Amino acid sequence: MQTVLHAAAMLPASIPSPDWSGFDIPLPWGSLRIHAYALCILAGIVVGLWLTSVRWTKRGTPEGSLWDIAIWAIPFGIIGGRLYHVFSSPDAYFGPGFDGTGDLSLIPQIQRGGLGIWGAVLLGAVGAWIGCRRAGVKLTAFLDAAAPGLLLAQAVGRWGNYFNQELFGAPTTLPWGLQIDADNANFPAGMPADTLFHPTFLYESLWNIAGVVILLALDRKFNFRRGRLFWLYAMYYTLGRVWIEAMRIDDAEQISLFGITTRLNVWTSIVVFLVALIVFVVLGLRKRDEPDTAYLDGHVPADKDGDTPGKDGELATVPADGKTIRHADKSVSDSESRGNLPDNQSGPGHTSAPTEAVKEPAVGTTPAKGGQAAENSVHQDSGSAPDTDRTK
Repeated sequence: MQTVLHAAAMLPASIPSPDWSGFDIPLPWGSLRIHAYALCILAGIVVGLWLTSVRWTKRGTPEGSLWDIAIWAIPFGIIGGRLYHVFSSPDAYFGPGFDGTGDLSLIPQIQRGGLGIWGAVLLGAVGAWIGCRRAGVKLTAFLDAAAPGLLLAQAVGRWGNYFNQELFGAPTTLPWGLQIDADNANFPAGMPADTLFHPTFLYESLWNIAGVVILLALDRKFNFRRGRLFWLYAMYYTLGRVWIEAMRIDDAEQISLFGITTRLNVWTSIVVFLVALIVFVVLGLRKRDEPDTAYLDGHVPADKDGDTPGKDGELATVPADGKTIRHADKSVSDSESRGNLPDNQSGPGHTSAPTEAVKEPAVGTTPAKGGQAAENSVHQDSGSAPDTDRTK
């Protein structure tokens, strides 16, 4: 017991501020600064792609299609995230009230921090759509596969805020309070140097990791499709983002709605949550009219037997010439199918014999003119055995 108490006493009473924010790579003309923030974003992308790759492969998708999509989605997402941050926190770039006193050269300097998740998701989805169209797969299928990986990437990427000492919450006396260097530009003016702050980066990171586990468990149980898991991700993330965002004290655009003035990201999270909830419910009420496939129409590969799923979920046979596809149709009876086939006992070009039996002439009567010839013709052409009386 004393050992446990001693170990507890040795734990820090706060989260220390980072003493490292990156490193320099010497170059012939100077040096290249590698920021810890950028490394966290990169690490988030790597782990997010790993989880997405595992889930995407299980859907039976084309080999390498994930990278065809990622090469479009990632750059689009980074640009969208930066644009949303500039829009939601414009003072540093355009000046207070857009008075022109800001510094526009800061906009492309992503290494300083500042990526808005909703801009990243929105524009990243546009890039993913382009990649999906080129790969012949459905965007909704990709979003469902990527939702847990996206949340995992956000959990890792949030640690970049720690190394940049930014986006922290209000002052706190909790033992996990975050230290911020008093000489840091983000330290609130007028506060004591030993003030601790809520580590909102840690709150969101833990919230996201829990969300990854929840999404994977729910998807395993309910097998969400048609984008429903992605909308579930949007609901979960925004539910946490509302209370985490409300704790932050960094400068942000303030919006007044219904007599309430709060940060733009809070209102955005509320709106996205409501939209995601509506879409999730509507998609759940709609009947599935299509087979469960990640492929776009016309891009489903044939299996080893030359079969591809049809629109009704049945198999469509692909003939050797690859020109005609005939879908199985249960409404066509077996007898009707046989009626359209040539008689197996007939030679080439012959049609099957009539189904009605030819009446034998009465014994002792003379057949009508031409009747015997017709009868002999039938016996010869049909290939049937000679009459029993004639074989005796």
